[in-house]
Amino acid sequence: MRVVLQRCSRAEVRIDGAVVGKIGKGFLLLVGVVDGDQKSDADLLARKVAQMRVFEDAEGKMNLALQDVDGAVLSISQFTLYADCRKGNRPSFIRAARPEIASPLYDYFNQVLRETYGLQVETGRFGADMKVDFVNDGPVTIILDSAELAH
Repeated sequence: MRVVLQRCSRAEVRIDGAVVGKIGKGFLLLVGVVDGDQKSDADLLARKVAQMRVFEDAEGKMNLALQDVDGAVLSISQFTLYADCRKGNRPSFIRAARPEIASPLYDYFNQVLRETYGLQVETGRFGADMKVDFVNDGPVTIILDSAELAH
């Protein structure tokens, strides 16, 4: 499972022109699921996201977590995080988990953020054509991959 975490001052997602998820200060998360991912991958990444200290403290150091700054999460499903671009110019997405696997795991990840860590989590809609608008604060962008973090 892979998450691209972007610290933002605001973010929103639209589907067919209507805003379906919107936050102020917090994290925009792009979430991808690969074949073989389990709930344990979602648990690990949810913990990392919730505890990631990338907000500035009074001394200007990245030392505060999302809860410390009353931040929220906008979580967007993103199968393209598993694009294979080794051959040619058209990416292959064969490694991305099929929707019947990826969608429940994406939902579970968001549920863990909400229920275990008490975070406000807004989402887009799995599989929808979404338009995401956000301001990357910093910019701060961090890639988290459960396969790399588990070792």
